[in-house]
Amino acid sequence: MLRVGVIGASGYTGLELLRILLRHPQVELAAVTSEQRTGMGVGEAFPSLRGLLDLRFESAAEVGSIAGRIDLAFTALPHATSAPVVATLRRAGLPVIDLSADFRLRDPLVYARWYGDHGAPELLGSAVYGLPEIHREAIGKSDFVAAPGCYPTSVLIPLAPFLRAGLVEATEILVDSKSGVSGAGRTLADGYLLAELDSNVYAYKAGGAHRHVPEIEQEAALLAGEEVRIGFVPHLLPVIRGMATTIFVRTRRALATDEALACLRAAYDREPFVRVLPKGETPKLSSVRGSNFCDVGAVVDERTGRLVLLSTIDNLGKGASGQAVQCMNLLKGLPETMGLIEAPLVP
Repeated sequence: MLRVGVIGASGYTGLELLRILLRHPQVELAAVTSEQRTGMGVGEAFPSLRGLLDLRFESAAEVGSIAGRIDLAFTALPHATSAPVVATLRRAGLPVIDLSADFRLRDPLVYARWYGDHGAPELLGSAVYGLPEIHREAIGKSDFVAAPGCYPTSVLIPLAPFLRAGLVEATEILVDSKSGVSGAGRTLADGYLLAELDSNVYAYKAGGAHRHVPEIEQEAALLAGEEVRIGFVPHLLPVIRGMATTIFVRTRRALATDEALACLRAAYDREPFVRVLPKGETPKLSSVRGSNFCDVGAVVDERTGRLVLLSTIDNLGKGASGQAVQCMNLLKGLPETMGLIEAPLVP
């Protein structure tokens, strides 16, 4: 059995990790941390887990001693907070899968522009970007993975085959993404209150101001072999979990809908968690909620000549914790789908 620790287990991504790992047949949850709930039993703090996990929350300040009791760590801490904890775990020789943004960017100048000073600059650029559909082989050979953000996952999966094939104009990519409120974490702010969000939808950090923009552009440029520029506008939906993304691209030659769908199928027909939808069908949040699936579709707008790519994911599943477990399976040589094949939550 693989003894696993979840550092930062009381946030939404941490709780989703616990939910998934509890059903994983090769995992023993050996340590969990939470600063606000240190000393509390997991089931006491979160009744949904009562009777399922007999552990008490520890403090991440004790991560040095925790390292001796586990074989692998997931770090699900806020950005900037994660880096020094990861550094301690890496010095102890532990494999780490980090769910923050602290190790996704390779360029320290880019990181500093978007996030400020880095807490472990010596490790920056050493993690494999944890999108299995793009970096599967590298993840399997690594012991340090930076799990992607939810927005980048929803953009890169449908876009990747077209970037690889050189079919799209790399500086003419527009993205409209909409996320459930759990993507913001346990944040107390007016915009996340039920009275403010219910029956409401609004854009935020528009005009290229969202921190996921450089992450998307970094990975997209590697796929395209050239500089990529993304126009990105995120929106908040009045739902708890789920993410819907629409991408508008200019193609470098005329492309029909059938050909676009064939391009997606060629890339993903053997992928266990990417489902290419039939012509005329569009992805729905209800079809992926609570799962590790990404549903994708494509249609060519013949009037404008634009290719429209569509995707839905669960922002806590394929957008965070599910994908992190997928990476763990690859890293440890386990079947990639282990602990992750579950029908989405309907209704």
